[in-house]
Amino acid sequence: MKNQKIYFFYGLLAISFLFLLARLFEAQIIFGEKNRSLAEGNRIKKEIMPAPRGMIYDRNGKELVRNVPIYRKIVQSTKCKVQSKECFEIISREEALAMEARGETENLRMDISRQYLYGMALAHVIGYLGEANENEVKENKFKAGDLVGRMGVEEQYDRILRGKEGGEVYEVDAQGRKIRQIGRTEAIPGQDIHLSIDAELSKIAYESLDNKLGAVVATTAKDNQILVLVSSPSFDPNIMVNRTGEQENQKIEEFLNDPLKPFFNRAIGGVYPPGSTFKIVVSVAGLEENKIDENTVWNDTGEIKVGNYSYKNWYLTEYGRVEGEVNLVKALKRSTDTFFYKAGEWIGPNLIVKWAKNFGLGQKTNIDLPGEASGLVPDPNSKNSQTGERWYLGNTYHLAIGQGDLLATPLQINLMTTVIANNGKLCKVSVKEQDNKKLKDCQDLKIKTETLRLVKEGMKEACETGGTAFPFFDFSPQIACKTGTAQFADKEKTHAWFTSFAPLDKPEIVATAIIEGGGEGSAQAAPVVKKMMEAWFHGN
Repeated sequence: MKNQKIYFFYGLLAISFLFLLARLFEAQIIFGEKNRSLAEGNRIKKEIMPAPRGMIYDRNGKELVRNVPIYRKIVQSTKCKVQSKECFEIISREEALAMEARGETENLRMDISRQYLYGMALAHVIGYLGEANENEVKENKFKAGDLVGRMGVEEQYDRILRGKEGGEVYEVDAQGRKIRQIGRTEAIPGQDIHLSIDAELSKIAYESLDNKLGAVVATTAKDNQILVLVSSPSFDPNIMVNRTGEQENQKIEEFLNDPLKPFFNRAIGGVYPPGSTFKIVVSVAGLEENKIDENTVWNDTGEIKVGNYSYKNWYLTEYGRVEGEVNLVKALKRSTDTFFYKAGEWIGPNLIVKWAKNFGLGQKTNIDLPGEASGLVPDPNSKNSQTGERWYLGNTYHLAIGQGDLLATPLQINLMTTVIANNGKLCKVSVKEQDNKKLKDCQDLKIKTETLRLVKEGMKEACETGGTAFPFFDFSPQIACKTGTAQFADKEKTHAWFTSFAPLDKPEIVATAIIEGGGEGSAQAAPVVKKMMEAWFHGN
């Protein structure tokens, strides 16, 4: 009996020993690699050091953005819409410090976000930061949680603004406290960018729009660098940052569904019939092609009849009055439609189209911002091939006063006006500040001096007593301008245009405004530009 107990004890001991051997074999051989990784992971930690994003300044050295820290907690979930199944929950600095004190840094991420100092006024120019989306992560463009430039300069120059992240590898004890540093790579800050934008002038322009649908563009007259590029309504880029990817997408969808389209950059993406501002191009075309000259006169009786159709002058329609004898200068001063109907007939649509394209219409300016539209310059051939319809004299009349199918962006109209201001040079545009080499990016259209003199004289008189731009009758310095009141799909409304440059003798600034469905250019768009001109010349 005694021997049986001893044998049982030894048997139990042998079984226990074999069990321990089996567990040891499983731990070291079967799951050895996994357990070593887990042990090493508990001992070795890696901390990402985000790169400070490059700063953005205006032409006067004013900060347009500030870098601010953002703390996020990594959450694992099947609901995450990225390959790694990692989501990022934004937390406060206090919660982040608490996590760090508990040694939970493996689930903590600190990044550099943005504060946008000019908010809505420069939203479309600068853009904002948002989390990398699912497709960008799948395509290995970015890692989950990376902050990426969206819209404007943040998107256009993301590569040079973002810099290169660094990191630190260190050993920790059982409580997660650092024991020693194993390796460290310093983050490389992104490059700073200086814009040609004048931030304060942009703020004045945006506020002058007073939440109306529209846009304002202003450039330097000499080399066409962008001073102002604002679109209304706008959005506050500060509400787009510090959001999770899902929250950002919800806000984007909300903006996209807004009928006022606050995300839409009307200054470069909106296309509108330019109305009477286009008479600048028609004037140059007629003079350069020797179809009209200084002595060309048309007797305005208020309308021109072609068959059963009547093409009226605005002065007859609005006030029941006629202009009488009109030459080119007076036609620009008074924006006489009947003169330009006949000028268009004498010039012909193909030559008008040629000069419209010479002025940069119907094609992108290739400004360094996403979302630019090309506009449209219709011609007899394209109309016939695309619609199967003939081009009639009425189509030429409409083209000659900037109506019909003709479409242009506010930036293009400002560029058109700059050609007159700088004596016939068509320059490339950029929001990023350029050095003097930019002057080489100007194409001389070789417009005759006499042509420029006559067009400038007509634009000067448009801003003087008796012209169409009454808000500028007493303005100093002397300004050259053209008003525009353009019909569009809503026949009961008109777009209000105003484009100008000043001073007349040595132009410094070219400015253009459009108010969608605003009415008359002189009453609605001109006052917006006037506030900018007052600030530029008088500091008001």
